[in-house]
Amino acid sequence: MKESIRMLNDRTVEVILPSRIGYERMAMECSASFAKMIGFVSERVDDLKTAVSEACLNAIEHGNKGRPNARVVVTIDYNDANFMISVTDEGEGIKSPVADLDIQKKIEELEAPRGMGIFLIKQLADQLEFSKMKNSGHTLKMIFKLPNRTLLKTHTAQQSDG
Repeated sequence: MKESIRMLNDRTVEVILPSRIGYERMAMECSASFAKMIGFVSERVDDLKTAVSEACLNAIEHGNKGRPNARVVVTIDYNDANFMISVTDEGEGIKSPVADLDIQKKIEELEAPRGMGIFLIKQLADQLEFSKMKNSGHTLKMIFKLPNRTLLKTHTAQQSDG
């Protein structure tokens, strides 16, 4: 399988990755670069990178069950108000809703340190949506509010003047 990054339109990029640990870094860097282009501050870019990494790792480990021939598709786009990142796997997804975890027990090492991905994503993204695909696979969509709508309009105007 070959990984690829392609521009679908002037506001949408798609990253197709093999289901192997390490490739989540490509999605992280691509989403971070895109976010910086439209005006995210560095602290918010760091939040976004962490959320994308966790979502991709969940897709690889839990969705695709580590099958190397499966894919993870990351779609990054924005509109006037939101920056959105969707991570789609080719697996069965989560069988039951993710329970709220007891972070204190994790800190005190009374519970295993694993299993914090969705919790972490919920803390970093402004909104989180889960959906099942028609044939197979699941999508986790993370929504980040844009920091400054005026900046986005200026950036878009500069591109069209360009």
